[in-house]
Amino acid sequence: MATTHLTTSEFLEKISNYERTHQWQYLGDKPCIIDFYASWCLPCKAIAPILEDLSIEYGEYLHIYKINTDEEPELAAAFGISCLPTLLFCPMDDAPHITQGSMPKHKMIEQIDSVLLFSEQYVSAY
Repeated sequence: MATTHLTTSEFLEKISNYERTHQWQYLGDKPCIIDFYASWCLPCKAIAPILEDLSIEYGEYLHIYKINTDEEPELAAAFGISCLPTLLFCPMDDAPHITQGSMPKHKMIEQIDSVLLFSEQYVSAY
């Protein structure tokens, strides 16, 4: 498993169709992390290999998506992205948890464990 790049139209299909419902409703089949990044952003480049590693380690339990803010400015604006990288940790039945800036792998794992995989179905499986 690897990270998956999303366009705005793919986001509306796979993540949340906020244009239709005007509120957050996650559409995915398992929790996800969404990385809002830019190709010129050094902190974004620093976390990219970490996200790739996590997509392999946690691929059975969550999706990791990437959105290039230079290519999808409307989507970045819809979420008020003003700092890169910005990560959305999206659990199945709750609002996304947003973090800004780079973070080490162990901090991402803490977020995954506490925000995304906290339900009994994932704790017992992982």
